[in-house]
Amino acid sequence: MTPKPLTRLAALAALPLAIASANVQAQSHEMAIATLLPEDMSNNEVYPALVHFKNLVETRTNGEVEVVIFGGGQLGSEVETASEVQSGRTLQSTIITTGAMSSFYDDYQLMTAPFLFDNWRQAWAFFDSEWFADFMSGTIEEANMRYLGTFDDGGGFVAFTNNERLIETVEDLEGLNIRTEENPGHVATMKALGASATPLPWGELITALETGLADGQFNAPVINTTFNLDEVTDYTTLTGHVYNSAAWLISEDWFQELSEEQQTAIVTSAREAIELAHGMSGALATASWEESCERFEACYIMPSEERERMAEIARPAWKEWIVGDFGIEAERVDAFLEEVARVGEEVVESDVAAYAR
Repeated sequence: MTPKPLTRLAALAALPLAIASANVQAQSHEMAIATLLPEDMSNNEVYPALVHFKNLVETRTNGEVEVVIFGGGQLGSEVETASEVQSGRTLQSTIITTGAMSSFYDDYQLMTAPFLFDNWRQAWAFFDSEWFADFMSGTIEEANMRYLGTFDDGGGFVAFTNNERLIETVEDLEGLNIRTEENPGHVATMKALGASATPLPWGELITALETGLADGQFNAPVINTTFNLDEVTDYTTLTGHVYNSAAWLISEDWFQELSEEQQTAIVTSAREAIELAHGMSGALATASWEESCERFEACYIMPSEERERMAEIARPAWKEWIVGDFGIEAERVDAFLEEVARVGEEVVESDVAAYAR
């Protein structure tokens, strides 16, 4: 639940005191990090990664940088916390998902491309590449925030759930009314695949499914099980047609106040924390999918051939939207998609070269 405005203001007002009291010994720099995810070491990948990051940074800087984590949306929405991070005064870091991220960096909307990744290895290699780091460097100029890494939001790949039938082919989507996030890119994808789309905020999802306003929806399996969507829908199909992600950002002004050694500690510790989160998100998503197959009436994993067929239908409609309506240049869209494909091929080739020959 998002805190009320007065609660958020009170939390922000108390933030310097909370940081100061976290350690009796005065520190050279305090780094407060906000996330919507709960302060739980087992039900999400972000909080454990941030705890590991805290331990690494404080050790590597001999306590000169103190890290304080505020989970569970204590300090407000993603947009609110990112706005605070831009100044770097009361909050130095935040983690925000695709929709909010696009409010600060337009090009991140490219992450809504349908069927972007084939597997986690490709996604992680792409996110952790020098190419993607360079792509994300635009956040400094556009938003005064520096990019540290990408988390797999809920495990990344999404699964449909619906009340009408098991989705095994693109034809099974015909005529279904699918709730989407309030994101025109997702709407364009659903329409191209033959479904109608009903954009609704998260808070209205369960009611929409219970009343028949929507026949189905899609989310990461961990979301589908955590929020008991098997109680309002019967069938689930893992298509991975959307890859949910969350960007980790820090204030550029604050970062520049650090010594070179402290900056190095921040960056290297963040990279290790991201690697830890990748593995945990994959494990949580796999466990949640297995649980989905026990709880829903029927479950199905979309085979590669059908995913490719659906991608060939959905991708042109999405590209028409992102170029014509959203306004990203076609050349930049093509370069982004080509690099994703190149990384996928490179991962396979390197695996075969190392282990199959």
